[in-house]
Amino acid sequence: MNNCWVIIKRELGAYFSTPLAYVFIVIFLALSGALTFFMGAFFERGQADLNSFFSFHPWLYLFLIPAVSMRLWAEERKTGTIELLLTLPTPTWVIVIGKFIAAWAFIGIALVLTFPLWITVNFLGTPDNGVIIASYLGSLIMAGGYLAIGSCLSAVTKNQVIAFILTAVVCFLFLMSGVELVQSFFQGWAPSFVLEALASMSFLTHFNTIVRGVIDLRDVVFFGSIIGVFLYINAAIIDLTRGS
Repeated sequence: MNNCWVIIKRELGAYFSTPLAYVFIVIFLALSGALTFFMGAFFERGQADLNSFFSFHPWLYLFLIPAVSMRLWAEERKTGTIELLLTLPTPTWVIVIGKFIAAWAFIGIALVLTFPLWITVNFLGTPDNGVIIASYLGSLIMAGGYLAIGSCLSAVTKNQVIAFILTAVVCFLFLMSGVELVQSFFQGWAPSFVLEALASMSFLTHFNTIVRGVIDLRDVVFFGSIIGVFLYINAAIIDLTRGS
């Protein structure tokens, strides 16, 4: 745990020692506010809730989280510090989890900084704060799924741009698998269990359930499984690097 904590502090320090952290947070807050109040028609809806705010999170994360995750391992490979990191007497999984938790905590900080929206909606009406809390937790868990994918794909290349593109593409596939347009493409020839499998793999399907205030164990298990599987693959890739 001590080694993991050291890695977490190292990674968080690396984020805030460069303009990347501040640029990410400013862009996230600006886009969240703009999409909520303008494209989400916050005032026109006449409802005291944050549905219009959370509905854009899957799409915001599609671009912003790859920008955070692309440096996790690609930068280590490019600068050559990965060799030094892997010589430490620390298991690979500890390093992988430490880096992941640091990036996840950074995204959590960005989410916490959207609290003025929560205050605004409570000032304007009487929202169901239980649903809002559930939505924040769902958004954070979904962000963890995106981030685990990004961390895994960052480990396969030393080029951050390639890591960004790969992460965005894979996350987009997970995002769109349950959309009606994709479902209708397979509906004519694929068996029903394939359609159900595709729908069950969609980030949108599980996140939308949580945003409605229904915290289903299956949704939590889904995102937890995504995080676990991709971090396991991430550790396996790094182990290959350590072995070579």
